[in-house]
Amino acid sequence: MWKVAMSEEVRKALQSVVERVNQAAARRPKTLPAVPPRLVAVSKTKPPEMVVEAYRQGQRNFGENYVNELVDKASDPLILDSCPDIKWHFIGHLQKNNVNKLLGVPNLFLVETVDSAKLADRVNSSWQRVRGASAQRLKIMVQLNTSGEQSKHGLPPEETVNTVKHIVSQCSALHFLGLMTIGRYGYDLTLGPNPDFQMLLSRRQEVCDALKLPLEDVELSMGMSTDFEHAIEVGSTNVRVGSVIFGNRDYPNSAANTPNPSPKTTKAVSEEAAKKMQHLTVSGH
Repeated sequence: MWKVAMSEEVRKALQSVVERVNQAAARRPKTLPAVPPRLVAVSKTKPPEMVVEAYRQGQRNFGENYVNELVDKASDPLILDSCPDIKWHFIGHLQKNNVNKLLGVPNLFLVETVDSAKLADRVNSSWQRVRGASAQRLKIMVQLNTSGEQSKHGLPPEETVNTVKHIVSQCSALHFLGLMTIGRYGYDLTLGPNPDFQMLLSRRQEVCDALKLPLEDVELSMGMSTDFEHAIEVGSTNVRVGSVIFGNRDYPNSAANTPNPSPKTTKAVSEEAAKKMQHLTVSGH
């Protein structure tokens, strides 16, 4: 019974989120690049069976925050057998000593959290070793700390252009895909567009101007369960949605699996934010 109920819940939730993603994309100003948003289903702390169920419903992009959990899930026989075209995104803080382990993950699609030129160099050299000279370049994003919070990881925004230049010119095994931010939790959208998202938009413009790149070639990963619609409306091309699809997370009482302390949005706040965003429209800007 549990499996039947779980399957139905995941199916309904995923269908609802996909509809909301598409509706938000339709509300975007025509001045923004017409890049269909990519939905990344964040399966953190959830069992492989839930990943498989979402995959059966057509979901292909999945995200994990912890290297060990991603290694375990991506190598799980059930997922390997049932999800041949799965695309894994790493969306957590990446420490240099975990790079080799991460890059051995089957079906690794995108590392969203490269936050320094030194880390880019380590990922670049490791990818060359792990996958060989003939391998495709590894897609990466540069993570910015747009909110300036000490609890958040990410590159200082003013270092964006120089870091991207370094990656493009010095890291031949990497494919720079775009910019990513987490932003502050619980921003009140009645105050106006999220300033963290606006910061990412402006830094993308700087990168495109400096490197002579078209806007549509530089993606933006911003927006999570409580604000993904607003993020898409203002230009996100990649949203990371977990609890709205898979339900609230249950963390084991293990220090290795407990996330860094940070303000967590409760379910009630999440639902209230979702209601607000259903009525939020973005004027052409």
